[in-house]
Amino acid sequence: MEIVTGGAGFIGSHLVETLIEKNKEVLVLDNFSTGKIENLKEIRKRKELKIKKCDLAKHGIDEKFKNAETVYHLAANPEAGLLDPNVHFKSVIITFNVLEAMRKNDIKKIIFTSTSAVYGDAKILPTPEEATLRPISLYAAEKVASEALISSYSHTYGFDAYVFRLANVVGKRSNHGVIFDFIKKLKANPKTLEILGDGTQKKSYIHVSDCVSAMFFVKEKISKGYNVFNVGNFDSINVLEIADIVIEKLGIKNVEKKLIGGKEGRGWVGDVKFMQLDISKISSLGWKPNLNSKQAVEKAVLELLEDFK
Repeated sequence: MEIVTGGAGFIGSHLVETLIEKNKEVLVLDNFSTGKIENLKEIRKRKELKIKKCDLAKHGIDEKFKNAETVYHLAANPEAGLLDPNVHFKSVIITFNVLEAMRKNDIKKIIFTSTSAVYGDAKILPTPEEATLRPISLYAAEKVASEALISSYSHTYGFDAYVFRLANVVGKRSNHGVIFDFIKKLKANPKTLEILGDGTQKKSYIHVSDCVSAMFFVKEKISKGYNVFNVGNFDSINVLEIADIVIEKLGIKNVEKKLIGGKEGRGWVGDVKFMQLDISKISSLGWKPNLNSKQAVEKAVLELLEDFK
C-alpha cells in the first residue's frame, strides 16, 4: 500500500491518479483544509483507493500507517505569503509525526515535495542542489525544517528518502498562484488586471504532469539513500509575459495592467523575485520536461479555464 498525505490537493491528486494507473493500492490522508474530494472524482470509485480525513498534526496517527510500503508526503499549506507562523510550524510537526509513524511501522521509503523557495534569493542562477539554503519566507523555512528532519531520519534509521525541490508547478486543479489569480481577477473585471510586484519577477514553471513524472522517474532510477533533486525547467518566464498569455487565452482586448509594486518590486513579503533551478542532476539520469515554461503556462491556463466553467 502507498500512502499519500495531502492526496486531495493539487499535485497530490495527480500523483494519486498515476499510482492508481499503476494498479497500486493507495491510502489518501488529508484534512481537506485546502484539498478537495472533487480532485479525486475521476478515480474515487476505484477499489484500489481509500480516502481518510485525518489531521496529521495530532497524535494517534501511527495506526493509519500500518502495512504501508511508501509514503508520499505532500501535506502542506500551499500559501507562501504572510500566514500565521503557527500554520507553518504545524506543517513541520506534521512531517515529524509522519516520520515517527513510519519509524514505528518500519516503513523505509519517503518521497517529499519541497520547494525552490528554500534557496531564497539565490546567488547562483540556475541554482544547483548544493547551493546554500537561505529561506526568506515562513513557507520556505517550513520546507527547510522538514528536509532536515527527513535527512536525519534517513541517516539515523535507514530511510530511503527522495526530496524534490520544485519550481512553480502549474496545471489543472491548482487553486492558487499567479495564473489562477489572473484568471480570477479578469473574470471579475476584464478591463483591468492588478499585478503584484513590478511584473519583472522571472521564474521557472513546470506542468504538473512533468512534475509527477519526474518523481516516479527518480524513484525508479535510485533505490537507496537520501536524495535531493531540483525539478523544474531549462528556462523561465516573467509575470508580465504570463499576464499576456492569460489575456490572450481569455480573448480579451485592451486590458489595463496595473502594477502594484511591493518592496524591491516583489509580489509580497517573502517572494523570491528571480528563480531558475539547475536541473542538470535529474536530467543526467535521463529525465527532461516535456513542456518548457511558456508551454506549461499556456497549457495550465487552458486547463484552469475549464476548471472555472
